[in-house]
Amino acid sequence: MGDVSDFGNFMGAVIDSGSFRTQKEAIEEAKKAAKTEVLVGGGYDDSDGYFVEPTVIETSDPDFRTMKEELFGPVVTAYVYPEGKYSETLELVDKGAPYGLTGAVFSKDRAAVDEAGEALRYTAGNFYVNDKPTGAVVGQQPFGGARASGTNDKAGSMWNLIRWVSPRTIKETFVPPTDYRYPFMASDAESDGAAGPR
Repeated sequence: MGDVSDFGNFMGAVIDSGSFRTQKEAIEEAKKAAKTEVLVGGGYDDSDGYFVEPTVIETSDPDFRTMKEELFGPVVTAYVYPEGKYSETLELVDKGAPYGLTGAVFSKDRAAVDEAGEALRYTAGNFYVNDKPTGAVVGQQPFGGARASGTNDKAGSMWNLIRWVSPRTIKETFVPPTDYRYPFMASDAESDGAAGPR
């Protein structure tokens, strides 16, 4: 961690004091909570920039705040789901947060990958299989999410153009009507041609 102009540093500071405060509060909450443990990192310093150590929190509570809220910083929370409860855990993931931007599943079992893909269909606009769920590059991989993460229009794809246009429909009739009534409204005599249009 350090100055990003030095390419020897893997990461820099978080963007501002508000982001720093968000990360700090999450770390302190995790340190105090009964069902959580800070496994890696947990340090922070704003004496010269807003630096937060990459931090991994483990929780046994799937409803712990950092499992449901986006922190936008180097703090991640892990929940080890109970063995044999894969399907139920996918339901937890689907209902766990209002967001729907990015998700990933890591598995050697194709059936488990397929089950996750279906169960999390609306949970992640970008879904990764056996790959890190970050770093989509506009122009190389369409990117966008639904729910509280947006309208799922994909930046980097032709479908994103819909966000910048206003579709218009034009109808032109070349055979104008000669009567205001619909054909089913005509009397039998009129439909036989005995009476002309009114």
